[in-house]
Amino acid sequence: MDGVIAIVGRPNVGKSTIFNRIAGERVSIVEDIPGVTRDRIYASGDWTGKHFQLIDTGGIQLEDQPYQEEIRAQVQIAIQEADVILMIVNGKAGLTDDDIYIAGILQRQDKPVVLAVNMIDDESRKMNIYEFYNLGLGDPIACSGIHGIGIGDVLDACMAAMPEDTEQEEPEGLRIAVIGQPNVGKSSLVNAILNEERSIVSDIQGTTRDAVDTQFEYEGKKYVLVDTAGIRKRGKVYESIEKYSVLRAMRAIERCDVALFLIDAEAGIRDQDKHVAGYAHEAGKPVVIVVNKWDAVEKDDKTMNRFTEKVREEFAYLAYAPVIYISAKTRQRVGNVIPEAERVYENSIRRIPTNILNEVVMDAQMTTPSPTRNGKRFRIYYATQVSVQPPTFVLSCNDPKLLHFSYQRYIENSLRRAFDFEGTPIHLIARKKVSE
Repeated sequence: MDGVIAIVGRPNVGKSTIFNRIAGERVSIVEDIPGVTRDRIYASGDWTGKHFQLIDTGGIQLEDQPYQEEIRAQVQIAIQEADVILMIVNGKAGLTDDDIYIAGILQRQDKPVVLAVNMIDDESRKMNIYEFYNLGLGDPIACSGIHGIGIGDVLDACMAAMPEDTEQEEPEGLRIAVIGQPNVGKSSLVNAILNEERSIVSDIQGTTRDAVDTQFEYEGKKYVLVDTAGIRKRGKVYESIEKYSVLRAMRAIERCDVALFLIDAEAGIRDQDKHVAGYAHEAGKPVVIVVNKWDAVEKDDKTMNRFTEKVREEFAYLAYAPVIYISAKTRQRVGNVIPEAERVYENSIRRIPTNILNEVVMDAQMTTPSPTRNGKRFRIYYATQVSVQPPTFVLSCNDPKLLHFSYQRYIENSLRRAFDFEGTPIHLIARKKVSE
């Protein structure tokens, strides 16, 4: 399971610079997600073979500045979610009362803290780090976010402080995550699924704090409901800061085989929904869009079609995902949920024989050749499926740079028409053909 590093500190110490430096120059960037605000507040990747997620937070100050109460609450949540806290201080400005205040907060947490002294851009400032021993947070590490100096040392210290992975053997079965905004009925759906003539096998402590994965059987097959981290124990403050529902969804999605994306039919589609759904898409997971609370909507014979059109318009990148309508409260059509999850999972592991794949790709290319760019035309010589979950295809071609996104979409749609990939994203990779 991923470790989580939360970056904290007062304003203007270079938190975002260090965040961007780590996000942009890690050994391997796995995913880099725009946050729900204008800032990028999440990144994910690995360092020295360890996978981790990084959280950026707003600056904490003693004096009453706009949004300080919200920022403090955000930081507190980030600290709760974190395995390691990375405190950034400004080596150019020196020790401040705000630094001492924040250090006091961190000392009361039962979490390892790494102290990074930023803006140590040359040897002449190296001596500036020693006053930060007064914070009582261990050895300060000199670094420069702008120049990248010492960032590797900071990450080494974070990885060394990361708790050892003590997770138990994963339970058997298709792993299904229920994701979505707070209050869309995730818990109600989970309860409806488990209570509908299922035999619950066991509740297994999850790999994220406060999460419990529930193993159950449906029609003789085993399944695991992957609980969203903290969903059962967090309070109103946690839920009110919506961006952290994205973090919890991210962690659940990474651990699942299929994501059930819930939308509240009464409340309609909200901006936050797009961030949660977008991460499932980017993570390459099969998705079922589940419209909940359908019983509470006044309907005529066109209501469902209109809502589906709205969903397709707002979530254009999830055009492949089926939409089902349920009521967790009345259990209306809840029996469709698990079979639909099973179906899209099967589609995500589908392998296409190479000869049939090439017939479809070549037919598509002959029917609609690629438009010319600077007098040259993109040509596919051969196609190969290289992996599943999601189905991934390499297109051996004359020049990958000639592949326009619209033609890539055309090839993808051709594959979808020929084969059942409903519910799963498809990845196409164009590679220049190697000369014999």
